Amino acid sequence: MEPQPTSDDQIPQPDAAPPTPRHTGIAALLKGLGRDFKQLPSRENVFWASGGGAVALAVHPADAYVQRHMLGNRLASDIFKPGQIIGIVGPWAASTVTYAWGRIADKPKVSHVGMDLLQSEIVAAALTGGLKFATGRERPDGSGATSFPSGHASGTFAFATALERHLGWRYSVPAYTVASYVAASRLPANRHWLSDVVFGAVVGIVSGRTVTSREAQPYPVSVAPTAGGLVISWSPARFNRW
Repeated sequence: MEPQPTSDDQIPQPDAAPPTPRHTGIAALLKGLGRDFKQLPSRENVFWASGGGAVALAVHPADAYVQRHMLGNRLASDIFKPGQIIGIVGPWAASTVTYAWGRIADKPKVSHVGMDLLQSEIVAAALTGGLKFATGRERPDGSGATSFPSGHASGTFAFATALERHLGWRYSVPAYTVASYVAASRLPANRHWLSDVVFGAVVGIVSGRTVTSREAQPYPVSVAPTAGGLVISWSPARFNRW
């Protein structure tokens, strides 16, 4: 006698549910931001902030000189004028579209990148706002004491850095090019001093690298004691590519 088919044989079973994306919404966003802010006081960020602060301090004496020459350059003003709008809406719009596309098209890796981009923008905005309040530097056009650092620079560099950590330099060069253009646009617009723009870029880099710290080696610089001194070594980041 042949064995009778079981109910499992007769009724097609549904496929297993796809794995849950690494980022699934507001709850994951808030959890990720909490982790990001906890990771801010790291050795790597001290390295970036110290180096960037030193550069900003070095160019500070040239702030007034650069500002006078940029204001008198009509061509520079026309060329960099679009940077004001790009810096406001560009990073946020691109981050949101990337995340939405990943969710709608059921591409977890894409939504993961989009969520990291959004988190980088939020961290950069929080750091920039805090520094503006703490320093109270007057803008060159006299419109308010919110000059240091540049929010346009921090936001666009945060986006470019997060993208570079996911995709590598080859695909992030356009983003860094746009970020540099946006940052430079704040000078002929008479909204920021040169040192504001420099340190704003550093804030963006710190934000992007903090959010994506799990994507690469967290501390590329290492210091080891040896007989008679110290050895400082640099380990290239190992990016998580797909």
